[in-house]
Amino acid sequence: MAEQDSPVTLPVADCSLCPFRGKTLLMGRCMPGDTCVFINSGRQIDRFFRVNPAYATHYLQDPFWERRAIAVRYAPLKALSALITDEDEVVRRAVAFRLPAQQLQALIDDPDREVRMTVADRIDLEHLELLANDPDYIVRLMVAKRLAPGRLFRFIKDDDLQVRKRVAERLPEVSLGLMATDRSPDVRRIVAERMSPEDATMLLNDSDWVVRYTAALKVDPAHLAGLADDPEPDIRELVRQRLNSNSTPEADHD
Repeated sequence: MAEQDSPVTLPVADCSLCPFRGKTLLMGRCMPGDTCVFINSGRQIDRFFRVNPAYATHYLQDPFWERRAIAVRYAPLKALSALITDEDEVVRRAVAFRLPAQQLQALIDDPDREVRMTVADRIDLEHLELLANDPDYIVRLMVAKRLAPGRLFRFIKDDDLQVRKRVAERLPEVSLGLMATDRSPDVRRIVAERMSPEDATMLLNDSDWVVRYTAALKVDPAHLAGLADDPEPDIRELVRQRLNSNSTPEADHD
């Protein structure tokens, strides 16, 4: 006979020790092993606060970090400022998710990058640039995604490739020439795709053949003669096609 899986044993609190046994238990607003704030079980604690949100403020200073973090989800906003400096990063992350955007400046220098990521995603645009020099590239990337295109110049030389790629995607077209010599061909390919035909001529001699090909597709054929002997066959064929299509015979005159 095949062995049957053992049933999962749920943690159950001792209701005789709970201060709410005469209230929520009698009213059916909690249940041992399922909806309970007195046991160290995140699921049961969350169910308890979901049914009894008024009790959340009583647990914002609880010794158990997970109980504090869950209480933050249900407590009134005015009660959360005291947890901005909580010792546990999970609690501070919960605070960062709930605080109004205009109050997030207090978490800009938080030691936990996920807290700062949440701040970068939610803080009002007026203060977003305060995170522009963050040591973590993901935080800077989130800033580069939200910042106005005209404010992205400070990221043109960013150390991280993903940040510079995002900048190349969003920088105003007239300023793309500033990234035409970026050290990464991935960035230069984005630049070539977005550049105007006039500006794309500066990329015809790029070391990356995809960049040269993209530029050759856009520029005036008059600039393509120098690519007729390009080492890349696809580029030579493109140049041949564009030059031939541009050299149509003039109409005969009577």
